[in-house]
Amino acid sequence: MSLIENLNWRHAVKAFDPNKKVNEENIEKIIEAARLAPTSSGLQQFRVISISNQEVKEKLVKGALNPESMKDCSHVLVFAAWDNYTAERIDKVYDFTTDERGLPRGRFSSYTDMLKKAYLNLPDEVNFAHTSRQTYIALGLALAQAAELKIDTCPAEGFDNKVVDEVLELNKMGLKSVSLMYIGYADDEKDWIKPMKKVRIPRDEFVIDVK
Repeated sequence: MSLIENLNWRHAVKAFDPNKKVNEENIEKIIEAARLAPTSSGLQQFRVISISNQEVKEKLVKGALNPESMKDCSHVLVFAAWDNYTAERIDKVYDFTTDERGLPRGRFSSYTDMLKKAYLNLPDEVNFAHTSRQTYIALGLALAQAAELKIDTCPAEGFDNKVVDEVLELNKMGLKSVSLMYIGYADDEKDWIKPMKKVRIPRDEFVIDVK
């Protein structure tokens, strides 16, 4: 199937079958799609936390807008962004990049100096807003990969970030949660939205052509 056909197939599942689990091979494919997402300046300013442990999911339930999905899905992916930019984080990424390419460290120092000048004097919340936006690119690719595999998903911002951050101790990693992705297989009897017609904004309202 084409990408468009796969995207037409998917929908935001409202109820998952707790007895059906997604195999790790397919979870890894979904995560890999997220890992390969483009990011601003190639910094990969976020991490993906993959949760299949039922006890951990139960702890996260109290912060979920849809607690049944949190509890019943096979896996939860948490997209968590850097809480801020630092010189050390920028240098670590570019040191790794030059090492992998067989280039001398500092090869891109003029560019990293520009990044530091741009970010390091900004308020923390401004920088976090920027790192957060990078996660949505990865979330979109992960959703598309799951659709290709015919695995059901639901992206979610409806959760208490404080609960997720505390349960997963994200502050110790310099991260803050941004969005969730529930992964599994739909419970066809409880997934009330599945039989409904998929509705999208008409193209002539969605696209503004400038010619």
